[in-house]
Amino acid sequence: MTKARDIMTGGAQCVGAEETVLDAARKMKDLGVGALPICGTDNKLKGVLTDRDVVVKVLGAGKDPATCPAGELAQGEAVTIGADDDVEEILRTMTEHKVRRLPVIDGHDLVGMVAQADVARSLPDPKVGDLLQALSTD
Repeated sequence: MTKARDIMTGGAQCVGAEETVLDAARKMKDLGVGALPICGTDNKLKGVLTDRDVVVKVLGAGKDPATCPAGELAQGEAVTIGADDDVEEILRTMTEHKVRRLPVIDGHDLVGMVAQADVARSLPDPKVGDLLQALSTD
């Protein structure tokens, strides 16, 4: 059975909760990613910041990305997946929480990220359609 660690992108980098959204946007650009985990000073995962969050919750809300802390956008408990969880569990978690990206943890350590595309490549076609439909409806 395919596990999260088999399909994830390893080496995920965090943006610190105290770093600015502008710092996070620059890091996303440099890394070529659309999302970054937000980590606190205790190195624990606080949430995930997406490029859409930058546009809608910061720029669209008239906030200054150079002064807005990334941690301000972390909402509630972060939705994660375990490194040894299988693709079916990833699918269930993404569908239930309507998220397209999941931080992958091994114990308490962030070890990677799984995106919707990673899961889609690992599933049979009908399940891919179910995932896309579940994440595309509001």
